[in-house]
Amino acid sequence: MDHSVWSVPAREPAAIAHGGDLGGLRKAYPDAPEPWLDLSTGINPVPYPVPPVEASAWLRLPEASEVHGLREAAASAYGAPGPAHVVPAPGTQILIETLPRLVAPARVAVLGPTYAEHAAAWSRAGHAVVESHDPGALADAQVAVIVDPNNPDGRTLPLSERLALARAMRDRGGLLVADEAFADLEPVESLCPHAMPGLVVLRSFGKTYGLAGLRLGFAVADPGTAERIAGALGPWAVSGPALAIGRAALSDRAWRAAAARDRGEDAARLDRMILRGGGRNVGGTCLFRTADFPDGPDLYRRLAEAGIAVRRFAERQERLRFGLPAGKDAWCRLSRVLK
Repeated sequence: MDHSVWSVPAREPAAIAHGGDLGGLRKAYPDAPEPWLDLSTGINPVPYPVPPVEASAWLRLPEASEVHGLREAAASAYGAPGPAHVVPAPGTQILIETLPRLVAPARVAVLGPTYAEHAAAWSRAGHAVVESHDPGALADAQVAVIVDPNNPDGRTLPLSERLALARAMRDRGGLLVADEAFADLEPVESLCPHAMPGLVVLRSFGKTYGLAGLRLGFAVADPGTAERIAGALGPWAVSGPALAIGRAALSDRAWRAAAARDRGEDAARLDRMILRGGGRNVGGTCLFRTADFPDGPDLYRRLAEAGIAVRRFAERQERLRFGLPAGKDAWCRLSRVLK
């Protein structure tokens, strides 16, 4: 007789390919030169200059006032109505995993193709998930998920369309999850200022500020929903050092404005390089560019053999996504292979 407290045997989750797997690439291409140039993620390659952190932040549990300070800074940075609408979390991924567990089994529509973890997380939690290419079809679901700007093609929907969808979901007791992980440096209008019941907006800190290892992300929602999400995460969800660094970075509007300008120039430079290399630009954001190449698989191989990691897509063999190089040597290294 099985006396386990678990009602369902554990199952190995299906693997989803992501960027940043340099260990796997080193095994597959052992003769590639070191160090690898990792362009397989959409993380800002020029990170925020981390300020000094008080030694005590490493030695004690975070205080409520520190959490509140970060929530205030995030509300101001994202345009949320107030700190009660903001939930800090140890990365956006944990929020993607948590939200489906707070909702009764439902019909979920994901606007795709997009970041695969959304559909996977809702499926793992027992929801019926479909992926739709038509934004108009989302309104028929009980839960709708959009990524805006989208990963990997940078697609955006007008704010009026997103607001109409959020209001429609609210009015019939549904939920819209809007992942704005790549919105910080883009000239797009956020849903954060329009927080309402039935809407949860996700924002990524690590991608924008180049500090993915800090593990920090946010949900923006109405206060009641925010409280439920925070309760699911439990106390001390964000470390003391992350609270201090996150508050400083989110309060630095000048740095973010300069980063938007500089990364936008980098993205335009990368577009030109891709075109010269025979690619057709599909889109992206100022932190990554996506393009189709007639020799996509062969180009991926040649890049890997040169120690350059980019993102490929099993369902679209011709498609590659490039993060931004940083520094003259990195740009020259990529240019040599694309030529």
